[in-house]
Amino acid sequence: MNLEQVKSLDRKGWRKVANKLKPETRNFIDGKFVDAKKGRKFESINPVDNSVICEVARSDAAVKSGRKAFRSGVWSRMAPRDRMEVLYRYADLIRAHADEFAVLDVLNMGKPVTDMINSDIPGSALTFQFMGECIDKIFGQVTATASTEFHYIVREPLGVVGCVVPWNYPLMMAAWKVAPALAAGNSVVLKPAEQSPLSGNLMAKLFMEAGGPAGVFNVVQGYGEESGKPLALHNDVDKIAFTGSAEVGKLMLVYAGQSNMKRVGTECGGKTPQIIMGDANLESAVTYAIAGIFGNQGEVCNAGSRLLIEKKIHDEFLDMFTKRAKTVFQPGDPFDPKTQMGPLVNKTQQKRVLDYIGIGKKEGAKLMFGGDVPSGMEKGCYVAPTLFDGVKNSMRIAQEEIFGPVAAMIPFKNIDEAIEISNDSIYGLAASVWTNDVNTAHKAARDLQSGVVWINCFDHGDMTLPWGGYKQSGHGRDKCFESMLLHTQTKSVWMHLGA
Repeated sequence: MNLEQVKSLDRKGWRKVANKLKPETRNFIDGKFVDAKKGRKFESINPVDNSVICEVARSDAAVKSGRKAFRSGVWSRMAPRDRMEVLYRYADLIRAHADEFAVLDVLNMGKPVTDMINSDIPGSALTFQFMGECIDKIFGQVTATASTEFHYIVREPLGVVGCVVPWNYPLMMAAWKVAPALAAGNSVVLKPAEQSPLSGNLMAKLFMEAGGPAGVFNVVQGYGEESGKPLALHNDVDKIAFTGSAEVGKLMLVYAGQSNMKRVGTECGGKTPQIIMGDANLESAVTYAIAGIFGNQGEVCNAGSRLLIEKKIHDEFLDMFTKRAKTVFQPGDPFDPKTQMGPLVNKTQQKRVLDYIGIGKKEGAKLMFGGDVPSGMEKGCYVAPTLFDGVKNSMRIAQEEIFGPVAAMIPFKNIDEAIEISNDSIYGLAASVWTNDVNTAHKAARDLQSGVVWINCFDHGDMTLPWGGYKQSGHGRDKCFESMLLHTQTKSVWMHLGA
């Protein structure tokens, strides 16, 4: 069922689709699904009720097929417009299989099905389409030399790219990593998170259906230590494209140094400030602020978890935020199209978030609402949307990435103090500023230490927007033309023509 068809499904309709679907649980290597060596498997868990969805094959990182395909030139030397056509067809197939992708990611991580239909699936398809459009836009150079010399510069693919992706956006994060690597002519080994392994296998299968050659797109499943780490240490992997925690991102850099000095692109989360000035449009600011922290259960790298509110509007903002959050973002069945918040990905993450809520209380922050497991949802991994007020930026709930639906409200006097508070963080992925003063807006955009700054909006953008951060939010860039170039390298050719 395609995107238009699935929009008419209700809760019962989605349940029927889920009951009929049989997820592929093997690894995808060299154009076919294969079992793991020695039959090793791990359980894939549904966070709604902690039931077992299926058992997935565990595997060591397999790069041989990717290297073989790259050296053969079957993809890396394919005519640019032919590669473009493959990615165009691939984008269409993602849209055509919207029902399957939606069910797989909802089952794996509890993401509301409406988010999959309105955002993740169309966004992922667009990523491959956009990267396909970029393929014939890569140009070389001829430089000015003496008449006896001729020098030109060409761009070539790197080779094999290991894509290690997180569980919060299983399909979309994989698309952001895989699409530019494929568009540039590389082979790919995708390592999905063990919490959300299922949609990656469908991605690889559809790539073959779109006309992609065998061995170009491979998928290996398993835990980080047995699949992700070996991939990062492999001497036949030329780049690791990673999204995840800063802790693991640092390990990826270490593994690259311990092996072949492969390139590493990282996107490692954040602690995004939402700065609300006194002259802002509060109706709009409150709406975006709520979605910015409670959307996707707060399991978002750029979740707007720090609400910086100018003191003169603090009480009004707090009242509006509280009333709306309690009516809009309430946990429910992720297969119900009306649900805007599902469970967290697993019990481990649920405990982590609840522990941080306990830390916030001990630190002296004032719990305004939430902070517990919703009544009747104890079997699942749910956490109620939570707001702390009276937070100091030195508190752990303001400094550390919680990765859950927990907002910390911090007061400030003026824009200079707001910028100082915002930049007082090891992270620098994104920030938003709400103001009607153009000077304040430009000053904030200039001085905020983050890879993305939104003015009077939050989480807006398109495929032209480079996505990535400053500081310990990482140094990689996703989406955009630049991300494809980051999967290439330049070669200089100098010819001496004689007298």
